[in-house]
Amino acid sequence: MTSDPQADDAASTGVADTSADLPERAATGAPAEPVAGEQTQGRRSRAGHFAREVLLVGVTALVISFLIKTFVVQAFWIPSGSMEQTLVYGDRVMVSKIQAGPFEIERGDIAVFRDPGGWLPPAVETDRGTVLNAATELLEFIGLVPAGDDDHLIKRVIGVGGDNVMCCDDQGRITVNGVALDEAYLFPQDEPSLEPFDVVVPQDHFWMMGDHRSNSRDSRANDDGSGTGGSVPADHMVGQALALVWPLDRFEVFSRPGETFGDVPAPEGSP
Repeated sequence: MTSDPQADDAASTGVADTSADLPERAATGAPAEPVAGEQTQGRRSRAGHFAREVLLVGVTALVISFLIKTFVVQAFWIPSGSMEQTLVYGDRVMVSKIQAGPFEIERGDIAVFRDPGGWLPPAVETDRGTVLNAATELLEFIGLVPAGDDDHLIKRVIGVGGDNVMCCDDQGRITVNGVALDEAYLFPQDEPSLEPFDVVVPQDHFWMMGDHRSNSRDSRANDDGSGTGGSVPADHMVGQALALVWPLDRFEVFSRPGETFGDVPAPEGSP
């Protein structure tokens, strides 16, 4: 039997002649199968595209979080018992950074402010290790972790610029511009103040006191009797506390105690 030289050549080289199939594939419109290298390149391209999308979303979220924390609202945690029982140690509150319109700081508001100087003892740094320290500072900076107590305090506004704040009347109550305050928010059994004072709050300042009066180092403890030393400058105010958000079983939206300050008149000489 005589062998076909062309067939022998195809068998020996292991390459099949498929040129006869091409017209049939073109006619049926069947797509050409991608080779292995093209498949790998396609997978890498899709993975790279997904990674870029995730990075973009992550960076955008961080930028938005930073802007919100800087200009709109910021979380703070309560470092002491000076505002008990309104706020207790470890509570988290959301604080408005907007100080205009309904968010303008007024008498009765709970507000966060930076230490004007000497209100807080020197801060003791908590060493969590290089990595955790850096991570915590970054998360606080962008607003994903509540700010701690490094140089911030939280108290209640009792008097604003021009107010005459005095303690106490013949019933032991604090008065503002001659009107006695019935302070239902005080810590149970606490007196409004055990230290007498009679001050006029300077313009663009605030007289701040904790709700737990016997456990609060506030304007009273930092004043020299003039009202200047114990009042907090307006440019040190961070903003009013809007809500207690953690723990969830203590969630509360704060409002001004109108029944306490509603009858207080504007200070003398104000427009």
